[in-house]
Amino acid sequence: MFQQMKYFIAVVDEHSFTRAAEKCNISQSAISQQIKELNQTVGTPLLKRQGRSFELTPAGNYFYRQAKTMVSQIEQVLKNTRQIADNEQEEYVLKLGYLQMFGTTEFLKAVTIFAEQYPEVKVNITSGQHNHLFKLLRDDRIDLDFSDQRRALFDEYNNEFLTKAPLMVNIAKGLLKLNDSQVTTDQLKDIPCILVAPDASEEQYCRDVLGIKRYILNPHPERARPNN
Repeated sequence: MFQQMKYFIAVVDEHSFTRAAEKCNISQSAISQQIKELNQTVGTPLLKRQGRSFELTPAGNYFYRQAKTMVSQIEQVLKNTRQIADNEQEEYVLKLGYLQMFGTTEFLKAVTIFAEQYPEVKVNITSGQHNHLFKLLRDDRIDLDFSDQRRALFDEYNNEFLTKAPLMVNIAKGLLKLNDSQVTTDQLKDIPCILVAPDASEEQYCRDVLGIKRYILNPHPERARPNN
């Protein structure tokens, strides 16, 4: 009956069986038959013929107004139903970047809790060095980057400080007199620094961020340079 109601509305709106049939992509004889069956279902004529034209009966006028509202509501229900079905089938993916040198216990525990609370979300984790993760973030290939600060913060991102971590240095006995367990970069200025790192970008970090001004030895001797 829903489809017959749509045919009836089209006939009234177009005031023509021919144009209504073209609008609904069916033959004129088919739409005439559907309107005839609708009259039988309702139990009273909805249209009154006048030669080649027609007009609505009082019952037909009432049915037309009610049918337009009902058809509009049903079409909206169908649309909403399809959207819900599409959303159920859609897979949500959260892409995380994680600094390779960080410990993983707390991070994986947090991921596990998140997965339990949001089972519909798939979590993809990429580990790597700082510069690699930052490039992934800039290229929109990860959504969230758990890393340390190696450069000035960008205002275009939300930056949240989660924790602070100490840095450790290994110093041969006798090279430096320590009064406590902490040492400053000024105390290291006369001691050559041997940098053990997977790439040469760590040297810039040590100089520009940590403030180590002494000559740095690294795995790339062609890039090692004294501070000017």
